[in-house]
Amino acid sequence: MVVNTNAIVISALKYGEADLIVKCYTQKSGLKTYMLRGILKSRKGKFKTSLFQPLTQLELVAKHKDKGNLEYLQDAKILVHYQTLHTEVVKTTMVMFISEMLKNTIHEEEENEELYGYLEGAVNWLDSHTDIANFHLLFLLKLTQYLGFYPEDSEIELPYFNLLDGVFQHTKINGYCVSGDVLENLKMLLGTNFEALNEIKLTKSKRAELLELLLNYYRLHIESFKKPKSLTILHEIFN
Repeated sequence: MVVNTNAIVISALKYGEADLIVKCYTQKSGLKTYMLRGILKSRKGKFKTSLFQPLTQLELVAKHKDKGNLEYLQDAKILVHYQTLHTEVVKTTMVMFISEMLKNTIHEEEENEELYGYLEGAVNWLDSHTDIANFHLLFLLKLTQYLGFYPEDSEIELPYFNLLDGVFQHTKINGYCVSGDVLENLKMLLGTNFEALNEIKLTKSKRAELLELLLNYYRLHIESFKKPKSLTILHEIFN
């Protein structure tokens, strides 16, 4: 079946000497993987490797067999021309981290307009703003809403947050309960949006502590979750 769809590039992996395996989150079909043969050697081919940088937004024409195999890409064009996302060091590092997180967490080959809309809006926001030190924290927290384990915040005033169950509670009942400053910072994130993100002021150590909490939360709720390799670079950039 030939499909015309918008898509966000998640990753591009070299395969052999000249091929590229590209994962995209598509608006109409969820996660799709494409084999692009000869792209790394041919200068006259239809596709340029620059099209498949992480988080690039594309217009695709593709043949989808929908059998979990590699799909065939007929055409690809840039949908959004970024101003800063792939040129500023801090943002390119954040893009590496976010794309790796998406690769580790999104696996469904089915349409999810709400998730696609969230990713599209968040990436465009990142491209157009400068105060982004806490962007990845709010991005990960809001992403859990679409992955199915957003914190139950109806009792957000309680002093403990249970990472295992995703709820706030009165007492510490297991080793997955957190409290103190890191919890207060999590509560601030829960009460904000991207436009108000610059109002949250965190030290480098508090930012790292909150990121570690969020990654542990992901680990508990996503089977076979792996910490991104780009995490080390991300810490270096913000330190």
